[in-house]
Amino acid sequence: MSNAAGAMLPWPVDDFSKYGPVEARPVGKIQGFVGRAMHRNWVSIPHVTHHDDADVTEFERRRKAWNTAHPDDKRTLLPVLIKASVAALQRHPNFNCSLSADGTTVFAKSYFNIGVAVDVPSGLLVPVIRNCDQKEVGEIAREVAQISEKARTKGLSVAEMAGGCFTLSSLGHIGGTGFTPVINAPEVAILGICRTQDRFVPDAGGNPVLKQLLPLSLSYDHRVINGADAARFVRFIADWLSTYQFT
Repeated sequence: MSNAAGAMLPWPVDDFSKYGPVEARPVGKIQGFVGRAMHRNWVSIPHVTHHDDADVTEFERRRKAWNTAHPDDKRTLLPVLIKASVAALQRHPNFNCSLSADGTTVFAKSYFNIGVAVDVPSGLLVPVIRNCDQKEVGEIAREVAQISEKARTKGLSVAEMAGGCFTLSSLGHIGGTGFTPVINAPEVAILGICRTQDRFVPDAGGNPVLKQLLPLSLSYDHRVINGADAARFVRFIADWLSTYQFT
């Protein structure tokens, strides 16, 4: 390929004020850093996104029953998904890895630190919940609430966002049916979660049954993970949720 054919075109420059009123605002410090990291991750990692739905009908029934019986210790989906992700990483250890910058070495991890993307006014931060394999759902829920509040109000240190193995990015409180989350390098995968949907699906006899389906979107580094592994990983999480008992 010639240099002319392979060169990227320069960024378009235009005087937007020719078309109407505009306001020029500098990009915020956090937003600028996140933008540069996202750009690096997107152009450096061959992303593939696998989409699937988890049947959470019985999970939601059990969760609501728990919350009714324990009004002072209510449970939400995200902390349980963190535990489900840990179980999936334990079953599929190729997801609990990082690839060296030159792509020649895979670092297999024996710890389970889960990042949680938090939407803050100045951009996006990803605090890391450490040693999630050693914590119960209630403890994880309290830690997620505390660190998310700190991210929104005081900000986070670099140390509080380092050392992750796998990241969850949830849009369930807003909506959506699927998206392509950008991998948080040097991790090799990230799970996107959208809002649970009520949908009729056929039962074994072909009759429509109303189910609650949770859309899951797994982006993975195709240098480390293949499509079949990604499909199994998401199915494992879906099956894990279907049998999870609140305690």
